[in-house]
Amino acid sequence: MTLNGKNHEADTATLSRQDAPGQVGAGIGRPAEVLQEHIVEIVSDSGEGAQRCGQSLAAIAARSGMGIWTVEIIPAEIQPPHRSVAGASGNRVRMAAHRVTNVGDEADLVVAFNEQVLLSRLHAGEVKPGATVILENMWTHDPNPEIARAYAKVRDEVRAAGYRLFEVPMEAECQKYVPDPRRGKNMFVLGMLCAIYSLDAELARAQVRFVFAKKDQKIVDANIELLDAGRAWAEANLDLRYQIPAPPVTEPQVVMNGNAALALGVVASGMEVCAMYPITPATSASHYLSSVFEKVGCVVHQAEDEIAAATFAIGASYTGKCAVTITSGPGLSLKQEALGLAVMAEIPLVVINVQRGGPSTGLPTKVEQGDMMAAIFGGHGDAPKVVMAASSIEDCFYSVITARKIAETFNMVVVILSDAALATAQQPYPRPQFNADWLAPPVNQSAVPEDARPYDWDERTGIATRFIPGQPNGMHCLTGLAHDRDSHVAYDPEINEEGLLNRSRKLAALQTTLRLAPVFGDEKGELLLIGWGSTRGAIEEAVKRLRADGHRVSSLHLKFLQPMASGIDDVMRRFDKVMTIENNWNDPKDDPLINGDNRRFSHLAMLLRSRWLVDVDCWGKARGQPLKPAAIVDAALATLGKA
Repeated sequence: MTLNGKNHEADTATLSRQDAPGQVGAGIGRPAEVLQEHIVEIVSDSGEGAQRCGQSLAAIAARSGMGIWTVEIIPAEIQPPHRSVAGASGNRVRMAAHRVTNVGDEADLVVAFNEQVLLSRLHAGEVKPGATVILENMWTHDPNPEIARAYAKVRDEVRAAGYRLFEVPMEAECQKYVPDPRRGKNMFVLGMLCAIYSLDAELARAQVRFVFAKKDQKIVDANIELLDAGRAWAEANLDLRYQIPAPPVTEPQVVMNGNAALALGVVASGMEVCAMYPITPATSASHYLSSVFEKVGCVVHQAEDEIAAATFAIGASYTGKCAVTITSGPGLSLKQEALGLAVMAEIPLVVINVQRGGPSTGLPTKVEQGDMMAAIFGGHGDAPKVVMAASSIEDCFYSVITARKIAETFNMVVVILSDAALATAQQPYPRPQFNADWLAPPVNQSAVPEDARPYDWDERTGIATRFIPGQPNGMHCLTGLAHDRDSHVAYDPEINEEGLLNRSRKLAALQTTLRLAPVFGDEKGELLLIGWGSTRGAIEEAVKRLRADGHRVSSLHLKFLQPMASGIDDVMRRFDKVMTIENNWNDPKDDPLINGDNRRFSHLAMLLRSRWLVDVDCWGKARGQPLKPAAIVDAALATLGKA
């Protein structure tokens, strides 16, 4: 049988002791096996709480001192059919005795609430051969014979494929404590996982109290009872005991996902207005912001559409302080004309774009780095914008602060590219210590000098002093048309080019201040991997593995995509080969129709090739999933001819 895209029957002979069939009822007394890391997936139908279970497991592990990284498993449909392969919903949790920066490779253990959602993870190649599977067994005796047969078929195939399967009566056990197990099974599973990974019982109870803090005390007590019941059942019945030694935490940490970090970055930056229109996967950033923004005297405006959200934010920025608008790919497309107005009028604006799979509606709940070109070159005419990419949860927070500063210093549009992989992933990072320098200075309401002009561009930087409405002597007509230094509409060729030059000059002025990140690894070698955004953790983990095996491979990660820092060409020329690693489409070289004349390269590769005339290769996937270190290792070895 083939599951996970591989023939597991061929692997069965080499399986270790752990790959023997699971034995329920043999749990008491087994000592814990010490691990450096483990990847767990909890999957269910939508609405059964697997995501909350995974998030809670991650929070408990993080509070225990472990490194964690989580990724939500989200179906494309809002309400997919129950018991369907396409309807799997849940969470992946990578726990480690060290800092974790990415999703990792295949899962070591999967908890599935039915066999169909388990199949979805196997078919997607997300489960390691020989992994442990804990499966709800209520379907064995389902009154519908077709369901019972489907369960038995998958169960037998999973065992035959070499997975270690435990069938667990989750429903029956939960019915001892609550009338509707569908609303409590996730806490029972959380208790089981806490037992399996030797997590502190009181930390787990505290997490449950936190999750249900706004509920009636009876609900809190019932969920703690389910948690404890799951732990007790696993200790008595499962011969699975692991311990991941947690390093001591030396400084205060926070644990959050990328969208929450973006929202807190908005607060910390001093921006006071966010205008948005709901769109997956960006919406939760504005939801989180809505829950805290009003407490500090700020406003989240939900507009009637994406265009209105952009123009509202531009109007708010025009009045004196920079505003932010939050969206995803299709929303960025709709905002482009408004962003052109902000560029022409030189109004500062921060745009947060949480990328998702495309084109069109595409993969609204899945990850892709497909919007770089739209962010840089979207719109019509020459509309220079600053484009930067966040590479971690922590970087999401600090990127917003940096973006606001750049937007107001240069009177420009600054686009921050995040993506679905960061949006829902959780990671601990050092608790930020507030710095007053993050905030914008007070709005200048002093009189404008009589001889000042609203677009009196500096010949060295292209920056013009910003006039704020209400400043004495500052009245002028704001326009999106081509204009002169007095903001008068002007179609004169020389005046038009003067405006174009100075708007572009601001990018050049910013570029002179940028410093290239250090190379990860040696400064020269056989292969340089270049990435941007959320791929950083996976790329650097892959480089560590390659270097440990003696390969002279290094990586370079770009924060700024427009403009790019100086020195990139010098770094590239010190390596025999250069390849970008991106989560967007590029034509495979082994396709029979693809050749050197028609191959389409990934986004960053195209930019690097055109700018520095270096033969940059590219590798990436657009499968709607985060890139994995092992896949990057394989791609690097193939490029080196050592696969």
